[in-house]
Amino acid sequence: MDSITQAALGASLAGAVAGKTLGRSALLIGAALGTLPDLDVVIDYGTAVANFTQHRGFSHSLFILFPLSFVIAYALHRWRPILSYRRWLGVSALILLTHPLLDAFTTYGTQLFWPFGPPVAITSIFIIDPLYSLPLLAGILIFLFRGPHTRSVTVGLALSTLYLGWSLAAQQIISDRVEPALAKEGLQDAPRMVQPMPFNTILWRVTVMGEERRVEIVTGFLDGDGPITLESFPRHPELAEAAAALEEGRRLQWFTDGFLSYQRTNGKLAATDIRLGIPGAHPFTFILAEDNGEGFTAQPSSRLDRPAVAGELLGVLWSRMTGSAEVLCLASLSLPPPGEGCS
Repeated sequence: MDSITQAALGASLAGAVAGKTLGRSALLIGAALGTLPDLDVVIDYGTAVANFTQHRGFSHSLFILFPLSFVIAYALHRWRPILSYRRWLGVSALILLTHPLLDAFTTYGTQLFWPFGPPVAITSIFIIDPLYSLPLLAGILIFLFRGPHTRSVTVGLALSTLYLGWSLAAQQIISDRVEPALAKEGLQDAPRMVQPMPFNTILWRVTVMGEERRVEIVTGFLDGDGPITLESFPRHPELAEAAAALEEGRRLQWFTDGFLSYQRTNGKLAATDIRLGIPGAHPFTFILAEDNGEGFTAQPSSRLDRPAVAGELLGVLWSRMTGSAEVLCLASLSLPPPGEGCS
């Protein structure tokens, strides 16, 4: 999740566990601990793909954070012995461990079990979702203005947790909804990813990886009874094969579970993580190799600038989310005329 939400989660947990003893300072300590795992962003691993795939790595590993919580609890107890070591340990462990667990619900991928196994990405909540964050922030504000009001942060935590549970239920409902349409296309067994569109859990995006094409579906809970619209994108398997021959190409495939698209860009091989953002506005595209005329030659990866997002995109998403528009064409990020599909 975004840094503000992680800080709010940490502050809320600290306030709930130790707010009556520490007062408002519990919020500051909790926010700092909630931000700690994300400080790995300052590390330069040498290439764009390395930086991308090693973020949320060791600093988000349960195998690292759990023992680290004992060390931090010891330091905090020496600094503020007003709280017992056991309670400091509870504060530290809760905050450090819930940070990566919350991140795992997003689409980016979190290496919970680093250095073992692939990243975990449940993909049930967008990286910024006001309905998750606002209850936490409201509880914190009440705590700040009314003193050590632990009930407010506890209620905020409960509401946010319930919303997270709703995101899982909504994800399953959407997955079941698109099943008949995918079966009709012979894609019922193809790898798929079901995730919410930005900032909400009402409108969802389903990405399905066929052998020769990728299918995208946008559907939501406020849709009418109209048919589900499938939009196809080419996969370029020959470029995927070329990327698989490259070390950084294989690293990207591992990190994204294969949800990538490939392009030739000015004589270079580019790979885009299609999980993040939306088509036409994917933020992570990497140059992996250069075409020397006889094939692709690997080069240290670099990242292309993220595409500009049109100012009217939020209006388009709102129209589609509320059901006032029946179809959203992802290739053009536009709403076709009523009764028409995507070209």
